[in-house]
Amino acid sequence: DGEEEARLSAQGVLLGWPGSYGLVCDIGGASMELAEIAGGHVGRRVTSPLGPLKLRSVPGGKKGRKAHIKAVLEDLAATMGPQKNRLFLVGGSWRAIARIDMERRGYPLHVLHEYRMSAKSISATIDYIEASDPVELRNRCGVSAARMDLVPLACEVLKAVVKTFQPRDIAVSSYGIREGMLYEQMPQSLRDRDPLIESCYFAEAKDARIPGFGKQLYEFILPLFKSAPLERKRLIQAACLLHDVSWRAHPDYRAEVCFDNATRANLGGLKHSERVFLGLALLHRYSNKREGTRFEPMFKLLDEAAIHQAEVLGKAMRFGAMLWLQKNAPMGAMRWFPKKKLLELHLTEAASPLFGEVAQARFQSLAASLGAQTDVRIKG
Repeated sequence: DGEEEARLSAQGVLLGWPGSYGLVCDIGGASMELAEIAGGHVGRRVTSPLGPLKLRSVPGGKKGRKAHIKAVLEDLAATMGPQKNRLFLVGGSWRAIARIDMERRGYPLHVLHEYRMSAKSISATIDYIEASDPVELRNRCGVSAARMDLVPLACEVLKAVVKTFQPRDIAVSSYGIREGMLYEQMPQSLRDRDPLIESCYFAEAKDARIPGFGKQLYEFILPLFKSAPLERKRLIQAACLLHDVSWRAHPDYRAEVCFDNATRANLGGLKHSERVFLGLALLHRYSNKREGTRFEPMFKLLDEAAIHQAEVLGKAMRFGAMLWLQKNAPMGAMRWFPKKKLLELHLTEAASPLFGEVAQARFQSLAASLGAQTDVRIKG
């Protein structure tokens, strides 16, 4: 049942993007489904014979296929109505096109989930595919021969879909029917949870030396980010939950492992720029330096302000991690006065013995990144 496939595929998208809205377009070998999503629910949905395998049998060559695709999409658009929000692409042929788009652009982060494209970029990539040797291109992009055979036909469909619906932006989803079946079994209370934060809680419980400390660390460093928007505080919370999950890695490579885990892990609810922010913060959890790493090309996905904030976050975690006493024991508090450029540290008497030479150096490194003077107070 094509409409049922459309519903399940759309639910898969909702699993990765709770509360998202737009048009889900799932392409298979023999069909293409559309479903609208809004407010956590799946709305209208349709199925069509626009799969690449089916298009092979359309008479009239490329001209005949173009007319056929246009006619089918006109019928689909009449049923679905205006759909000018985000277009979510689900399916192997779409992912292959996205992978080639990355290659054409020299895009540094090879994660397909949440990869964004524009109509202009898709048009340029279709031209790039037509001008390239298919064998050489698939080898360079890691696309199978069977999939590459379908890409030119999928390009014809995608070009027409974008022209018909004119979405404001286009995102690739690695979540589809399988994830939609999982979503089907979830109560609403579980569906409403943040997939990123839930994944981080799970990782902390499974891999951290001190499960539960991430919450305490988050509360300790949050005063540094009082004016940050909720979207950024969400990433700060995620970083704190993940700050210790890579402790088993060799110390010489721990910073790199942290960055890799954050940027390439199967995490939902993360834009690519947010992946890099999270990875950079965790890199600075273990290293003061980021220059000279193999990750530098990815930093261009962030602006300078975000790079600086990730550095401050990482150094704050690096310092705060040294002040753990025991579960729920008060560490003390930090107070940040940005106008005065003053960073205060209020330590409990129990935590003061932990503020040794290394901890002091880490605190001063944090202050240096903030351009701040420091004031350390120990409560008696």
